[in-house]
Amino acid sequence: MTTRDRLGPVLARRDAAAAPSPAGTPASPQAAWRVLHRAASEPYRAGGRFALHFARGKLGFDPVFRALLERGAITPGARVLDIGCGQALLASLLAQCQAAATAGLWPTAWGPAPTHTRYTGIDLLPRDIERAECALAGLSPPPQLHCGDMRRLAFGPCDVAVLLDVLHYVDHAAQHDVLLRVRQALAPHGRLLLRVGDAAQVRRFRISQWVDHAVTRVRGHRVPPTWGRTLPQWRDALHALGFHVIALPMSGGTPFANMLLVCNLAPAEPEGAAR
Repeated sequence: MTTRDRLGPVLARRDAAAAPSPAGTPASPQAAWRVLHRAASEPYRAGGRFALHFARGKLGFDPVFRALLERGAITPGARVLDIGCGQALLASLLAQCQAAATAGLWPTAWGPAPTHTRYTGIDLLPRDIERAECALAGLSPPPQLHCGDMRRLAFGPCDVAVLLDVLHYVDHAAQHDVLLRVRQALAPHGRLLLRVGDAAQVRRFRISQWVDHAVTRVRGHRVPPTWGRTLPQWRDALHALGFHVIALPMSGGTPFANMLLVCNLAPAEPEGAAR
């Protein structure tokens, strides 16, 4: 009996689980994510080999993107402000969420689909903004993309602000200023989605920093100094600005110290709640 024969039943179950659902039938979470990942990556082919492979790798291996969808963290109709957006992968993913929901394929196990969102992305690096503009030119409504320093650019009104792995690049005083301006830009029941490293997890935090620096170099950018905080310090800073914080581990089985902080301006569900 060949290896293929022995694994036949297992492969059949795997293929069935990942197969697309008929039109109008909610997809399984695994099948839905597989389709979303592929569809959100494909537009970056227009930006060249690096843009495409970076999109596939980042969306495929970074657990935060799928987690945002599973938890319904980005609300339908939200004005989304993505600070440190890079190639604006989130804009591409949100566009595909709209398509999946319109087709009736959104998994019932996930939170509400983030439909009819309006996206604004900010990034310091011109190359990343250029890749985003090239890849996402055909989206409707088109994403608003701005190249500039988050410490200086004005933030327009938003319902959801997203900062993934970006605040540690500026010192603590600048972190406070950025968070304060985000707080002022958010609607009364707005939400901040902030991923940070927990500096208290010393070994994991160092690994996170090393990988972050390596990726920055591969992307052709200078590696700036970084300023970390422990999870309690992040909580204190956010509570002082009026946020109610839910902390969720967001390393996806990797050796990193990443935490997703879901920060609401209105009282939220208790820590550990499904959403």
